[in-house]
Amino acid sequence: MKAAHGAHAAVHCYPDPTGVASAAAEEVLAILRAAVRARGQAAVALAGGSTPRRLFEELAARGPRAAPWSKVQLWWGDERAVPPEHADSNYGMARRALIDPLGLDDAQVHRMHGERDDLEGAAASYEAALVAARGAPPVFDLILLGLGSDGHTASLFPESPALAHGADPDDQARTAATSRWVVANPVDSPLTRGATTRLTLTARTINEARHVRFVVTGADKAEALAAILEGPRDPRRYPAQLIAPRGDLAWFVDAAAAARLTEL
Repeated sequence: MKAAHGAHAAVHCYPDPTGVASAAAEEVLAILRAAVRARGQAAVALAGGSTPRRLFEELAARGPRAAPWSKVQLWWGDERAVPPEHADSNYGMARRALIDPLGLDDAQVHRMHGERDDLEGAAASYEAALVAARGAPPVFDLILLGLGSDGHTASLFPESPALAHGADPDDQARTAATSRWVVANPVDSPLTRGATTRLTLTARTINEARHVRFVVTGADKAEALAAILEGPRDPRRYPAQLIAPRGDLAWFVDAAAAARLTEL
């Protein structure tokens, strides 16, 4: 399927969330193995949410020998303004579902510090660490993304300030102000239970990745998914339309989320 916003995107549909997690796990493991073979290391940005958690649990169930995990560096696509032990922490979820079960070393784990009072400073620190490790532009081997029922991905919410930060990787007119890789994004949404600020990679960062994989399940995502993939371009309303990576893009979705698609 070709997404309406111009990115060539493969859409893989499975009957239920279990099928999505299993297929996405195989995809992740294949990408990690290939990256380590090619470059000696794999850098992955993780997503938060219930669907990625199922994926992480599936990866953990495959065991530490399923991939060269000791050569994988874990980063995050976004984080909530909570401490790492909080139930809402994306890092905390990944720690419980993936990192601890696989016995990964803390040196491999690069979390966003959402508990800091100065979230702008936290974003700048994470950006600096990312550039030091991955260069400028920072290139991930794999970025995993979820999708909100409002069309947001990472913490790129509809009409939020972060959408202005270098979404178009081919825009030669971008200024320093729109060249951020990581930002603190103020949002006010029913999905965030009111006004808050979240740390997030920008669309420009995501679009530099070698591989981007969305994992999406549930009937509540069906309307947004159809609008993003088959509707007119409206990225301020559906920020996931900004994702058009230099590398490849694929969606792993269940039947409920895909119910309104017409081109499967």
